[in-house]
Amino acid sequence: MGELEKKFIVPPFSILDTKQKYWQDRKKKWIQLGIKSEVGRGDNLTFGDCAEKQTKYGKCNTKAVGGNITDEEYMKKYGKPRKEMNVTSIFDPVLCELCYKWFTPKEGKILDPFAGGSVRGVIAYKEGYNYLGLELSATQVAANKQQAIDMDVNPTWLQGDSDKLLDEVANESCDLIFTCPPYADLEVYSDHPDDLSNKSYDVFLQKHESIIKKCITKLKDNRFAVFVVGDVRDKKGMYRCFVEDTVKCFTNNGMFKYNEIILVNAIGSLPIRVSAQFKSKRKVGKMHQNVLVFFKGSPDKIVEDFNVLNLFVDKQSALEKWGL
Repeated sequence: MGELEKKFIVPPFSILDTKQKYWQDRKKKWIQLGIKSEVGRGDNLTFGDCAEKQTKYGKCNTKAVGGNITDEEYMKKYGKPRKEMNVTSIFDPVLCELCYKWFTPKEGKILDPFAGGSVRGVIAYKEGYNYLGLELSATQVAANKQQAIDMDVNPTWLQGDSDKLLDEVANESCDLIFTCPPYADLEVYSDHPDDLSNKSYDVFLQKHESIIKKCITKLKDNRFAVFVVGDVRDKKGMYRCFVEDTVKCFTNNGMFKYNEIILVNAIGSLPIRVSAQFKSKRKVGKMHQNVLVFFKGSPDKIVEDFNVLNLFVDKQSALEKWGL
């Protein structure tokens, strides 16, 4: 295991366990650089907390859990301070580091059609990659750009509907597609007419595939696309099969699944939540996400087109370079 960590940062197995000490220590070091990816996201929830809301109510509307009330009103309504009741998650910086190092040529261009917070762009810049993130929320883009100024980094974010912005990106210009799309209506971010999270699942999936199709055309041959996704339940409590539907969106457009990685999330409040949901509904507690890796081209070309030295990285990577 030690040799694998020296070569690949963490062992390149099909299960990545974010609960492990080596992972958490590395994550803390990245965050210590000043990453504040939660800024601009209002009262979005952690994956686990929002999954609980969806299990109970059919969807997780962030406005419905106190997004537009004062801290005092929130305390009176929910009996807990806002920060304890509703913690915003950030995308895992260690997962960014791994996917960039494992699946991107040196100094490659990364396209992120669902950019969200700043973390994926910040890590890309720190690791020496070019990053273009597309994000619908003007508030989020403004927050990301301000954080880039504060941290003296230079990723690029464009504000607007990805389905439209992608038309302005040159074909076969990107070296990696890396993103985490909305999990259907698990979190309803806004009532904006172009926001996928407030659509019916059928409409959501049509738009989701349209964006994937365009992303594939922007990707060079012999390159990867990585989508971090998780299945979500409908109002009856049945899984929608979003993971499988995402795979279909890719295969329908000529790009095929190459790896599937299970990302084990921190347990958090799951032991408390699972007792009630399993007792009444026999629903097991969900504590993982799926990291789907697709490949465009011939796998035989990977060893030729990717810098081998970029794969066999020093364990310290950029962290040591940036003083941590």
